[in-house]
Amino acid sequence: MATYNKRGYKEPKEKEEKVGGAFVEEQINVDEKDSTTAAVFSKLDESANRTEDWVQKNQRIIIGVLLGAAIVVMGYLLYQKFVVSPTEDTAAEEMFVAEQNFKKALDAPKPDSLYNLALNGGAEGKFGFKQIAEEYSGTDAGNMANYFAGVSYLNLKKYPEAIASLEKYKGKDVMTAALAVGLIGDAYAQQGKNAEALEQYNKAAALNANEFTTPRFLMKAGQVELAMGKKADALKHFNEIKEKYELSPESANVDALIGLAQ
Repeated sequence: MATYNKRGYKEPKEKEEKVGGAFVEEQINVDEKDSTTAAVFSKLDESANRTEDWVQKNQRIIIGVLLGAAIVVMGYLLYQKFVVSPTEDTAAEEMFVAEQNFKKALDAPKPDSLYNLALNGGAEGKFGFKQIAEEYSGTDAGNMANYFAGVSYLNLKKYPEAIASLEKYKGKDVMTAALAVGLIGDAYAQQGKNAEALEQYNKAAALNANEFTTPRFLMKAGQVELAMGKKADALKHFNEIKEKYELSPESANVDALIGLAQ
């Protein structure tokens, strides 16, 4: 029967051979690969030993760093639970009365007093949007107070104050983020600053494209461009409303404006 040797297999030899009646120790050849592997493992062992030595020498520092990290994480969690959350609740409570006055102003025939009340608070000690924005600046309610304050100032025709408040607002949703930018454009337009208004309207139209705010500010941008004599740019905006937002309220009157821009 034929036999097959596996690759790399060598028939083992006896360690000693008998020559002339005497036993002679055979010379053993060490494979070069085996020698290299042993050297690698030796280096790994040395490296591991050095690492263990370093850890032992610096264990106090390591433990200190780990404890420090744990304290930071725990401090953050406690801060969120015992400082941020109660502050958010208090700010939201303060916002309730101010928002009620703001909503009343929207429907009132003479709303100025209600907008002022929403902005500055009442005699009962409740804060208005202005103070809420200042006292609770790091909260969601404080952020939203900047938006409502800006709208209130705009309705009171206090345009620089409106711009300042709206610029502080950090919009977190599709609608109010674009509206805040567009309202800044309104404040500039009311002051006759068409270039600044146009910049804000273009920015608002491009921000979070949707069926409500986008055609609204495309229309305002086009109207400002007509006033500035930029008919080609105005026509581009009006056509975009006609082609992309045909169901919007702005689309109902856009044909007449297209005629003016041509």
